[in-house]
Amino acid sequence: MRQATRTGIANLPLHGGKAPRWLFDRMTKLSREISIAIVSDFGPEEMLHRLSDPFWFQGLGCVLGFDWHSSGVTTTVCGALKEGTKGLEEELGLYIAGGKGKTSRQTPAQITRYSEAISRDPAPLVYASRMSAKVDSCAVQDGYQLYHHTFLFTAKGDWAVIQQGMNEKNRYARRYHWLGESITDFVCEPHAAICSQGFGSTLNMVADESEGARDVVTRVASEENPEALVRELNTLKSLDLPSRHHLSLHDLHPEYLEKIFLSTYERKPEGFENLLGMQGVGPKTIRALSLVSELVWGVAPSFNDPARYSFAHGGKDGIPYPVDRKTYDKTTAILARAVRKAKLGNREEMEALRRLHRVFPQHE
Repeated sequence: MRQATRTGIANLPLHGGKAPRWLFDRMTKLSREISIAIVSDFGPEEMLHRLSDPFWFQGLGCVLGFDWHSSGVTTTVCGALKEGTKGLEEELGLYIAGGKGKTSRQTPAQITRYSEAISRDPAPLVYASRMSAKVDSCAVQDGYQLYHHTFLFTAKGDWAVIQQGMNEKNRYARRYHWLGESITDFVCEPHAAICSQGFGSTLNMVADESEGARDVVTRVASEENPEALVRELNTLKSLDLPSRHHLSLHDLHPEYLEKIFLSTYERKPEGFENLLGMQGVGPKTIRALSLVSELVWGVAPSFNDPARYSFAHGGKDGIPYPVDRKTYDKTTAILARAVRKAKLGNREEMEALRRLHRVFPQHE
């Protein structure tokens, strides 16, 4: 997996409302032409690579006319991509499932429907979708509750995930990028990037330095007597803990966790990934087991914040200037024409656009 380097910070404040219809319609058309151009020249796998790069994703949002600093760039850009490529999935070899809120819960069914249409086993893709959501909601506990999950995959089975969580206390959002081909382990440094600052202490059970904690947590869940675990947690709640301790006990209710502990004890997970994937194992279960492993066995998980990346510019709210609808439509038309001509063998206009890419960075 490519090593990420923090080069800046982009805070994504929660913005209410929706993108105006006049803008979203244009975003849909332009994102369709951009997708066709990239897939035509580089293949659908390249589209996954670019979308897993937060710099590129944020730049795409800017080109489409959305705010660089708004949480809505994630949901709106993903929605425009999904809508824009609708009906072109077989031609592009690129499939987009999921979305915001209730739509995100339809992701497994949408993956299955697309997979069956191309005679591909949906199980590994559904698993990847489920585990990426589990990791970012349970294994990385950073105060951001997931509300958006977009799963993209190709006919060959390559995949990427863009999902976002919100924090109602600080009114900011956080975006999580995944690229399937770079993942050798779902529970050890799986992210391509995490965007925006954290909030308070982050329990990061998928950090490389949390390997010992993952092993102990799995062992505790499968070997220890559930009643003993609950007694241990009740004891911990009564301790006068040192101020350096990062884990919070106030929201733990050991009596409610006994049923979950009994389930994990009976099913004996083989590893942390298997434990995390169990039905009913959520953030409080992982947090409780982390408490036991740290305070009783002295094996601490990582509290280093995994956020790494940042971004570009904007438009919808007039920053740095209002969206110029005439220019926007002209850009879409030029790109669409170049793509159509390239398909017919005339690549002159596409090559002209490519030359612009080489010229402008020199004058930035």
